[in-house]
Amino acid sequence: MKFWQMVNWIEVDQLIPLAQFAEELGFEGVMNSDHAVYPKTVLAEYPYSPDGKAMMSPDWPYPDAWVTIAAMAAVTKRLKFSTSIYVLPLRNVFEVAKATGTLALMSDNRFILGAGLGWMKDEFDIYGVEFKTRARRTDEMIDVLRKLWEGGMVEHHGDFYDFPPLQIAPEPTQTVPVFLGGSSAPALKRAATRGDGWIGAGNTPEEVPALMAEFTRLREEAGRAHLPFETLIGLSTPPDLDTFKRLHDQGMTAGISYPFFFSLGLHSSLDDKKRVMEQFAKAFIRPFENA
Repeated sequence: MKFWQMVNWIEVDQLIPLAQFAEELGFEGVMNSDHAVYPKTVLAEYPYSPDGKAMMSPDWPYPDAWVTIAAMAAVTKRLKFSTSIYVLPLRNVFEVAKATGTLALMSDNRFILGAGLGWMKDEFDIYGVEFKTRARRTDEMIDVLRKLWEGGMVEHHGDFYDFPPLQIAPEPTQTVPVFLGGSSAPALKRAATRGDGWIGAGNTPEEVPALMAEFTRLREEAGRAHLPFETLIGLSTPPDLDTFKRLHDQGMTAGISYPFFFSLGLHSSLDDKKRVMEQFAKAFIRPFENA
């Protein structure tokens, strides 16, 4: 099993040394997070808490996802990078294609677009982007992105995007993998039929086998069972080696070391974060390396 480290909500000046340390410890990759803006008052319900209230607040740091990944990629050689989760339908598809294609090219294909629909309607309202059509728009955006990543002249005529032959150069040497988030039935189907992987938002170990079976079923129905598919799942229970081994045998490909906020609070020193990462690597990464 592979393991990823979340690096969201941390002090910006710690991102580069933590990426370097993650590579040194053997983490597969690191994931940052995304919100374009964070309004003072949020009316939308947060889907991942029992009371519908998000734990985040406007002063929690969300540095630009692409800039921070570029900076971390520049000082590492093996480490992979993903967003968890980039609010894709909020953005301009051409700007996303150019930024992500460039990231893939300059990082030697170590970048993965981790994308989702977004939950905060307030953010869409501020941007002037329709919220209720975001699912269908995301589906079409993925199609458009893959066309643009191919290079050369491409055109598209769809419900949300309609453009004549055009080109974004330089193109990446490989298409950018797309990992999708979301826990609803349509979200799981989207990941299985359009994505190269799925990023969970927190699941119990008991939920994982059914998720793996559902992805297998959906991918077989879509004729995609032969293609690689990653499952990056953060468990909502304390990390346990036997649990990781059991879930790995059942098809889960990667575990997640949670944001430092949960173990150290919103603000902590670089040394404290390194200590947490080192403990995680010793307890979970090393046993899989030595198996």
